[in-house]
Amino acid sequence: MKHVRLIHAGREQWGVVTADEQAIALADGTAVGWSDITLLPPVTPGATIFALGLNYADHSVELGFKPPSQPLVFLKGHNGFVAHNGVSPKPRDADQMHPECELVAVIGRTAKRVSAADALDHVAGYTIACDYAVREFLENYYRPNLRVKNRDALTPLGPWVVDAADVGDPQALALTTTVNGATIQSGSTRDMVFPVAELIAWLSSFMTLSPGDMILTGTPHGVHFVSEDDAVICEVERVGRLAHRIGLKP
Repeated sequence: MKHVRLIHAGREQWGVVTADEQAIALADGTAVGWSDITLLPPVTPGATIFALGLNYADHSVELGFKPPSQPLVFLKGHNGFVAHNGVSPKPRDADQMHPECELVAVIGRTAKRVSAADALDHVAGYTIACDYAVREFLENYYRPNLRVKNRDALTPLGPWVVDAADVGDPQALALTTTVNGATIQSGSTRDMVFPVAELIAWLSSFMTLSPGDMILTGTPHGVHFVSEDDAVICEVERVGRLAHRIGLKP
């Protein structure tokens, strides 16, 4: 199933997309059309959002770094997210802003000191992020400070969360990004340095992961700087298609 977070009749709630993807079934059984709702990023309020740097070897090489020996993790604030078909405003100080297509694992069960072998049992589902980097603000090593990775509305997320059982092996998914129809990223989750299960095991070894927490698992190679009015689409096999447009920040 595909789960969406939305506003309907002035109330924020979750719904399930119908099999034909033409409507959304609300918790009370009401079916509503896409035009009847405002789609929200499918993130649970209060959830902790983890993101990975350099988690694809080809992207590390592209940026001139060696793949890390342990996960490089940073946190993201909720103000950074924007929904499917939304607008990501390009900051005026961002000449080197590029999209990064990422598989996102959504935790479904409390995870504390779980093994990699059991880790995927704690995943509720998967969604897609386009985690923009404003690259001119990177420090001398891969340290994504706030101005690089935590700008308002520079992380499109969605359009939904797909049940883990419907996705299957998270390490066997193709990822692509297009800008104005041209492919600028093409990769596979099999090339992650640290697979989803290892990331959950590592994080849960020193902190508790809670239902709703998200892990943005990194991006493959393909650096392409975007401009105002660009149309960007990130796709992850068996998860979906996340579309948005680049605006200009006032």
